[in-house]
Amino acid sequence: MTTRGGARWRTFVQTETGSAALLLAAVVAALLWANIDLHSYEAVWQAHFTIGFDTRHLSLTVHEWINAGLMSLFFFVVGLEARREFDMGELRDRRWVVLSAVAGLGSMVVPAVIYVVINAGHDSVHGWGTAMSTDTAFALGILAVLRHRLPASLRAFMLSISVVDDLVALVVIAVFYSDEIHVPALLIALGALLAIVVVLRLADAGRGLLCALLAVGVWVALHEAGIDPVVTGLAVGALVIAYPAPRGDLERASRLFRLFREQPTPELQRSAARGLASAISPNERLEQRFLPWVSFGIVPLFALANAGIELSGARLADAFTSPITLGILCGCVLGKIVGVLGSMAGARLLSGGRLRPNVGWGSVTAAGSIAGAAFTVSLLIAALAFEGEELNQARIGILATLLGSFAVSWGVSAVIGLLPAARRARALLGTSEPLTDLGVSVDERHDHVRGPADAAVTLVEYGDFECPYCGRAEGVVRDLLGSETDVRYVWRHLPLTDVHPQAQAAAEAAEAAARQGRFWDMHDLLLDRQDELGERDLLRHARELGLDMEVFREDLKRRRGARRIAEDVDSADLSGVSGTPTFFVNGRRHHGAYDIGALKRAVEQARRRALAGG
Repeated sequence: MTTRGGARWRTFVQTETGSAALLLAAVVAALLWANIDLHSYEAVWQAHFTIGFDTRHLSLTVHEWINAGLMSLFFFVVGLEARREFDMGELRDRRWVVLSAVAGLGSMVVPAVIYVVINAGHDSVHGWGTAMSTDTAFALGILAVLRHRLPASLRAFMLSISVVDDLVALVVIAVFYSDEIHVPALLIALGALLAIVVVLRLADAGRGLLCALLAVGVWVALHEAGIDPVVTGLAVGALVIAYPAPRGDLERASRLFRLFREQPTPELQRSAARGLASAISPNERLEQRFLPWVSFGIVPLFALANAGIELSGARLADAFTSPITLGILCGCVLGKIVGVLGSMAGARLLSGGRLRPNVGWGSVTAAGSIAGAAFTVSLLIAALAFEGEELNQARIGILATLLGSFAVSWGVSAVIGLLPAARRARALLGTSEPLTDLGVSVDERHDHVRGPADAAVTLVEYGDFECPYCGRAEGVVRDLLGSETDVRYVWRHLPLTDVHPQAQAAAEAAEAAARQGRFWDMHDLLLDRQDELGERDLLRHARELGLDMEVFREDLKRRRGARRIAEDVDSADLSGVSGTPTFFVNGRRHHGAYDIGALKRAVEQARRRALAGG
């Protein structure tokens, strides 16, 4: 494989598209296996595996270990990502949390009602829970496939709906599809969960191991209580906080690394490694550790163990005349759209407009259609609610929702794409004010600004003249400004003096040039010559630009630009900025890559949102 081909493959597997594709491949493999040799398929998953000894043991089938055990890690990752959105993402606006909860509940109640109506008078009516749940992996996969048609902010909406969905579905499993609950074991589980909360708040050393042991205790206690223990993962993941890397922690990590660089001993290596790790929130560290195993291992294994159905023309004909299959398919594919749209419209009406989506109603409709993809939790409930042929009919209905949801979502996004530009922008992005991450607004009289004052898009960069990544990003910014006429660019100083000893002096030189009306000339020169930032170099640059050297030297000597730089650093702290380069597009923090393609997409979305608001 070529280097370029390898890079494309790594990019592919790091996205929801890759995860969903592998999940789909596992579904196909399970169907092929079951239809080639159903006996061997069932024999593998029904084999028993026992942990423990004597009377203290836990004996489950391989199928049960996967569904109740490994899938707890899947829900753990879902809980982590939901908590990150709550702490750092779209869900920081608590009104959006309320609205997402309302939409999540609506997206479950309406499908369940549709299922009950179709199955009224049949014994299968008790399987209403199978039509309620959205599969997070497939939903995000569909959204990734349609990412060029739908706004990026829709991902947070889909995630919030999925989390509410999963949480309520797990409660439904515990209350309606579990055996008689053993109260003492349930109290032990709740006590262990409370202990995790305390450990996360108080402990430091050994916290991860202790929390892991307590989480296993919660899982075992819930199992013994007669409640499906997969809820453990979601509960524990939602307790792990997320936060941007604090600048103080990063500076401490830099000092530890320098000590190791000066004296590379095993002790200092361990200290530096711990310092680097502690600068990142535990939420992000844990998700980075578990996400690949969950996305490319556990979830496909779950699909392989649960999607195997012996298919034939007669069986499919029976299934699609069965109220079970039709109830699940209609409930998910149609009920989710009605539930999401209806609940959000009702919330906006009852709140007098205070509760409204941060995306347009076209995106809300697309979210409802994507939410119709049922798989993971629906299969869990189906395995508890049905047996024999009814279970096969339920599985066929669940698999059919994947095709139905994708087809409807594709159609909805295609219809939105036919609208005129302004109406399309409003349909996708809405007219509500987006959440702002930039702590200090741009001031034309104070900030260093390039581009038209009335531009629809403002790109703010916190940068460091000695930072090599800022040097690389500068070329991207110039390309962007050269190709876009409706963008203004703002530079704010954030010299990382703990790792770049010449950054502060370079910033002060830029401010000295600004006092003579030549800030951008010096800015460009400093980023072009990042290895020439010594005192003599700065004087040479000023001379090359034709500055008044006596004034320039005096400004550097008296450090007249230091206060202006400190104001930028304070504004960076207010915005949670700790590294460079950090970009904000119309006040929203830009996460991810800063290549020309990524920045152009962010700028285009901001322009569309501005167009929608206008």
